[in-house]
Amino acid sequence: MHSLFKVHFNWGIYLILGLLIRLVFPNLSWLCYFAVMISLHQFMLLFYSIGHIIPVRYLLGSFMCLQMFIGPTLAYNGLDKFQRGYMKMQVPYQEYFAYVLPAVILFIIGLHIRAGLMEGEYVEEEKVKKFVNKNPQLPYIFVGIGFVASVAASFFRSELGFIFYLLSGFKFIGTFMIILGSRNVKPIVLAAVYGSVIATSLSRAMFHDLLTWVIFLGSVFAIKYKPRLEVKAMFAGAFVLLAVFIQMIKGDYRQATWKEGEEGGIEALQKTIEEGQEKKGIINMEKLAVSNIRINQGYIVTNIMKHVPAKEPHANGQELMVIMEAAILPRIIAPNKLNAGDREFFMKYSGMRIARGTSMGLSSVGDGYINFGTIGGAIFMLIYGMFFSEVLRLYKRFSKDFSILILFTPLVFYYPIRPDCELQTILGHLFKASFLIIFIFQVWKYNFRDDPEPSAA
Repeated sequence: MHSLFKVHFNWGIYLILGLLIRLVFPNLSWLCYFAVMISLHQFMLLFYSIGHIIPVRYLLGSFMCLQMFIGPTLAYNGLDKFQRGYMKMQVPYQEYFAYVLPAVILFIIGLHIRAGLMEGEYVEEEKVKKFVNKNPQLPYIFVGIGFVASVAASFFRSELGFIFYLLSGFKFIGTFMIILGSRNVKPIVLAAVYGSVIATSLSRAMFHDLLTWVIFLGSVFAIKYKPRLEVKAMFAGAFVLLAVFIQMIKGDYRQATWKEGEEGGIEALQKTIEEGQEKKGIINMEKLAVSNIRINQGYIVTNIMKHVPAKEPHANGQELMVIMEAAILPRIIAPNKLNAGDREFFMKYSGMRIARGTSMGLSSVGDGYINFGTIGGAIFMLIYGMFFSEVLRLYKRFSKDFSILILFTPLVFYYPIRPDCELQTILGHLFKASFLIIFIFQVWKYNFRDDPEPSAA
């Protein structure tokens, strides 16, 4: 538990911010306030970790708090009045937090019980630098593989398409190797890799890839340059403003590109911003409420809590077995396994009716409740957090001979850090990405192995 309480952390700032929140929002219930304070703790831990590690555990905790605590707190304290039907919180806040507070807290504890000194997240810079100097072309090969795989992924479906999708992430790993292993940053590579993410995000009106890889890029840059606290605060503030801005305009932008047929790009984005300013402005309460739905996974959990066990009995592990089959077994072995974003499966346990082509996830917190109820679901979340921590510890163990292996953890945990994803997608990504990486490192182990340390005379 060292990584939760005994790390570099400014408790004075934490207490001052907590007092300000209490004074500014005096009507906030104590359950909501406690959820906000747990979230603030995770956000600050993430902030202070930047420059030291690739913060997978803190991202897991922060994103979970954002979607299970902050989004629901905003909904219960005014934003719900702008929602209708299933989009509203379906149970009283006391009932919701009575389950979700202990579930998320136990998940965070599970992440850190055996974390040690953030095992699986600490990058041995000198070893990475030596490896890159020994293999100067390899990072560029990774970047090239990533771009080729990005194109190839669109021509395949199912498992084969997923392999190319994973390989497309190698362009980021190659970029990280260049940053940490080279004396100077290569702006052309950086512009090509992140320019492609920006272009893809604008064309698809899906911005999660961009925000996630920007976080990991910032983490790697901070490991190399060790920025001062003020510099980190400036960049953190800029990132938060970017994320809020994207959330505010995303709905209108999707309306323009998905439904009105405009081609996604800078021009469509600029037009969306201008039209938003002419109407009600970029930021208003109604837009804030719409944006909150995208960070509020809690409303789906409340639909589950209302529906199970009143209309659908607790699954007692059966739903979890279906998910594990979908996550682990290839479709050639299990042709009838659950699809990613399975609509019927989602509606069965949430009671929500969603249109064809719409994909929503029950979330790990929701799956815990579906299978084991309030107490059992919270215990499931503890084990779930411990599982992620053990996966990171395995990467730490194998990185003893392969120092660059830690740079692959962002690719492995790209989906697991998202609480809004279906559990079968999260675990499927984790297993398949790990299998692919282990396979590559075993086949080319002599290429990826570090030079042995010289023995003492």
